[in-house]
Parts: sequence; structure tokens; C-alpha cells
Amino acid sequence: MPVATEPLSGVPMWRPVRGGNAFEITVARLAQTIRLGLVPVGERLPPERELAERLQVSRVTLREAIAALREAGFLESRRGRSGGTFVVRATGDAVVVHDRDAAALAREMGDALHDALDFRRVLEPGAAALAATRALSAADRAHLVACLGSARTRDPLTRRVNDSRLHLAIASASGSTSVTAAIADVQLRLDRLLAAIPVLRRNLDHSDAQHERVVEAILAGDPATARAEMEEHCDATAALLRGLLG
Repeated sequence: MPVATEPLSGVPMWRPVRGGNAFEITVARLAQTIRLGLVPVGERLPPERELAERLQVSRVTLREAIAALREAGFLESRRGRSGGTFVVRATGDAVVVHDRDAAALAREMGDALHDALDFRRVLEPGAAALAATRALSAADRAHLVACLGSARTRDPLTRRVNDSRLHLAIASASGSTSVTAAIADVQLRLDRLLAAIPVLRRNLDHSDAQHERVVEAILAGDPATARAEMEEHCDATAALLRGLLG
């Protein structure tokens, strides 16, 4: 089984830990990576030495963080030649968000929800436009198309993760690690609420069509259209969230 060191090229999934409690931040970094689907269920984390170097934490701190997520049921350590630490459950799988829970979460977030939606509205269209100005490699273009295809799934257990991976692939295509890191953060902030959107066929069809137009514009090198289509997509999602969760 391959080691999932960089499933989305350019996504700064293993950013160095800075400030605060190193253990807690390391747990958060690992959990974010799992929750956003950057290391999918069934795949292996990078080797311990490499991961500690990239996070810039001690191997003791890393082992403690991995142990905490293992005890919580998200990771599993296996021995032997093909052993390592594997993701066995995405963190989002542990929580089923019902409409009432989502509404309560939205109220709890208060102004932070509107701030996150506004931040996303500014950030993601800019990332799409920037991606359209880049000279993407054949591998990058193929990856965008593959993520677009996966995001079309109607399986509610995998759609949210695949949708997030597509948005992160677009961010990665922008070529800016700062922009990509910010989009990863805002995706995580909105994750539970986005997962709470009811599965409405018309809404899914609309979202799929918007995704396709964004990716087509990026591949065609059309930044104005890429920006406009992503703005429309972010506006539609925000309107749905605000309407449903008020």
C-alpha cells in the first residue's frame, strides 16, 4: 500500500508546529489532515522520522500525538515489512450531524460563521483565478480532473471529503502555499456545517455543474471565468447554509 506523503501536491498538510503546546498542535495537525481526507482511510502516514522533521517536533511528541489518535480509534499501528501507522477512520465519521445539532452549532459559532463564509468568499475565487494563470503540468491537470470526478459521488459518506479534496486541489493549483493553508483552515472551520446540508438532488446537480465550470476555466487558462464561477459557487453554498441553519 502506498505511503500517502503528498496526496495533493502543494497542500501544506504537514506544516511546522509553531507556538503553544506542541502535543496539542501536533494532534490538531494530524486530525486536520485526516478529517480533510488528505490521507484517506486505509492509507499510511509518512514514516515517523520524516513526519517529525516536517512538523518540526520531537519524535516523542509525535508518538504521543499518534497514540492519542490511535486510542481515539482514528489510527492503527501495524507491524511487519508493510507496517506503519494507518488511518482507519476519518474524524468526521465519529459525528453524525443532525439538522438540530447543525443549527445549534451555527448559533454557537455566531458571527464566526459569517466571518468564515465571507473569508471563503474572498479567498477561494482568488485561488481559482490564480490557478488559471499557472502553467499546470500534465499531472496537475489530470489530478484536478480526477478530483472533479470523485466529487460527483452521491454517496453521503464520501461526498463531503471528496468535495473538500477538490477545493484543496484547486487551491494547490494556485501555487501559493499560504493561500492553500488558509483554504484548508476555512474548509475545516466549516466542515461540520457543510456536512449538515441535506442531500438534495437539485442542489447536488447545481454544485457539480459549478465545480465543472470552475475546473474547465482553470484548465482553459481563463482566470476571470474561474473567479466568477467560484464566487457563484461560494455564494450558493453560503446562501444555503444561512437559509437552512439561520
